[in-house]
Amino acid sequence: MTETMQKITLAARPVGAPKDSDFKLVEAPLPEPKDGEVLVRVHYMSLDPYMRGRMDDAKSYAAPVPIGGTMEGGCVGEVIASKSDAFKAGDMAFGMFGWATHGCLPAKEMRKLDARLPITTALGVLGMPGFTGWYGLMELGRPKEGETLVVAAATGPVGSMVGQIAKARGLRTVAIAGGADKCKLATEKFGFDAAIDHRAYDDAGSLRKALAEVAPKGIDIYFENVGGKVFEAVLPLMNTFGRIPVCGMISGYNAGALGGNVQSDVPDRLPMLWRSILVKQMSINGFIISNHYDLYGKFLSEVAPLVASGEIAVLEDIAEGLENAPRAFMGLLEGRNVGKQIVKVV
Repeated sequence: MTETMQKITLAARPVGAPKDSDFKLVEAPLPEPKDGEVLVRVHYMSLDPYMRGRMDDAKSYAAPVPIGGTMEGGCVGEVIASKSDAFKAGDMAFGMFGWATHGCLPAKEMRKLDARLPITTALGVLGMPGFTGWYGLMELGRPKEGETLVVAAATGPVGSMVGQIAKARGLRTVAIAGGADKCKLATEKFGFDAAIDHRAYDDAGSLRKALAEVAPKGIDIYFENVGGKVFEAVLPLMNTFGRIPVCGMISGYNAGALGGNVQSDVPDRLPMLWRSILVKQMSINGFIISNHYDLYGKFLSEVAPLVASGEIAVLEDIAEGLENAPRAFMGLLEGRNVGKQIVKVV
């Protein structure tokens, strides 16, 4: 067995967008599993927007990665040593092993994977992103047949799940994506009724006009994972009793929008927001998906068969090599990925 492993640590806290020097590839001793623990050789690891927040030393719903600490993240791989009856060598498993070639965790913090499905699905469509989309739509969006739904980052693992489930329930689905190619993917692969390229519009006003044309009856559900000018464009088009599940605001992550200081010269738009919520009697619900894993089994029972049958389309963007994870992550924050961003480790 290999006696050492590799991992990527946080070398410095980014100022603005992350850069190469914020990360460091290091070698470390291979961990030895203790009683109840399992050692895994990582095959694939997930890259997700929330990781940018973990790089900042700011108050949030989870502790930041310490300087010199391993970048965190979900991984799938093969069990190579086990001191737990729950796993044996050769099993494929999911765990939060981080940006590394190997990981060791208590068996109770891991999940054995269904051998009938590609293991990468546990990182995207059937993992945290897919579950986020399903939970946010079904529990907070409360979709009804005939309504109109809008979701940005629509070809990503969260947005594509939201759109496909909503479409299957009889809603009109509108995708917002970055670029003509992604808009084509939204309609042709994921079945959205319409798609708008937000990069084609310089401001919220012009984007709003385009949205109004493809959502002539207004918007009943806006699944918020981007923020910025997309949110500004959508809000005036929301219908009475509209719902906005809020799972992220990727447009502001590099600017420290979560937990950062508010600039004194930024216009105060809060009164306008509050008035819209009041007058239109809207429901806006922020949620952290890690608080809702009591429903993960229900999600899998509903969605896994649809993935297996091809009724839910899957799109993955796989980068090669652990050493390339930082660059792939930077591209993710800039929207360069097409589909769920994954890194193939071995």
